[in-house]
Amino acid sequence: MRPETAVVEINRKHKVHTEFYGNPAASKTIILVNGSLATTASFAQTVKYLQPQFNVVAFDLPYAGQSKPHNSDFTPISKEDEAAILLKLIDHYGANYLMSFSWGGVASMLALAQRPATLEKAAICSFSPILNVPMLDYLHKGLRFLNAVDRDNIALLVNSTIGKHLPSLFKRFNHKHVSTLDEHEYRQMYAHIKQVLNMEAHCSMECLQAIDIPLLFVNGDRDEYTSVEDACLFAQHIDNAQFAVIDDAGHFLDMEHKAAWLQTQRILLDFFNAPSKRLQLPTRGELQELQAVAV
Repeated sequence: MRPETAVVEINRKHKVHTEFYGNPAASKTIILVNGSLATTASFAQTVKYLQPQFNVVAFDLPYAGQSKPHNSDFTPISKEDEAAILLKLIDHYGANYLMSFSWGGVASMLALAQRPATLEKAAICSFSPILNVPMLDYLHKGLRFLNAVDRDNIALLVNSTIGKHLPSLFKRFNHKHVSTLDEHEYRQMYAHIKQVLNMEAHCSMECLQAIDIPLLFVNGDRDEYTSVEDACLFAQHIDNAQFAVIDDAGHFLDMEHKAAWLQTQRILLDFFNAPSKRLQLPTRGELQELQAVAV
C-alpha cells in the first residue's frame, strides 16, 4: 500500500517528510523512529505487519532522505532537537504508540520523558543504556572514517559490525545507501557520535523516572553492540518495563531472517494490543521538590 506523504513544518525551522499508512479500520496510530543514517525505507519490513492493525507514521529527519529537498540549513542537530521534532509529530498525528530502532531510542526516550498526552506505549528496539566495549570500538572507528568522509569504509564498518548478521542482499543495499550519502549527513553522524561519547545524549535518571507509559525493550540475542544483558539494566530505573529477546537475531532484528521477522511481529503486536494504563508518577515539579527535601 502506498502511503500518503506530507511535509510537516516544525517550529518554523525544520521541514519533515512524513509517510502515513492509513488503515480505515484502525483506531490507533503508531509512529516509527529511525536509527542513525536511516530513512523511512528502513522500516519497509516493519510496516508490513503493523499496517494491517494500525495507522503507521514514518518520517525522515530534516537532514536525511526525502526531507533534504525541503531544508537548506544542514547544521548538525542534537538528540534534544530530534526529541523536539518527534514530540511535534506525535502531537500532529495524535500517535498512540511509538516504536524506535537503535539510536532512535535516545531521542524517543527524551521525548517520552515529556509525557506526550496521546502516547500510551512504546517499544524501544536494539538499544541499551550503556556503551559497551564493542559499541565503543564501533563508534571510535566510525569517527575516524566519518571525519575523513571515507565513504566506502563507513559502509564496510556498518556491515561488518552492527550489520554483520544481515542477508547479503540487505548488506548490498546498506553499502550503497551508506556510501552515497551527502557530506552533511556524515557531519551529522559525526556530531551525533561525539555527543553520545560525551554522554550528553543519554537520558538522565530523572529523564527515565519521568516516563509514565509501558515500555518494551526488544533486543536480538546475537547483538553484541546493544546486548540483551545491557538492555535489562533499564529495569533498575524504569518501573513499567518489559523485555523481549529475538532468537538468533543481531542488531537488525526483523530484517535478518524470516523467523526473526515473525517473532518480532508477534512480540510487538502482543505488546501493543494488550490493555495498559499510565503510571501515576509525580510531576517534574514534584520530583524537584522531593529531591530538594532529600538534600
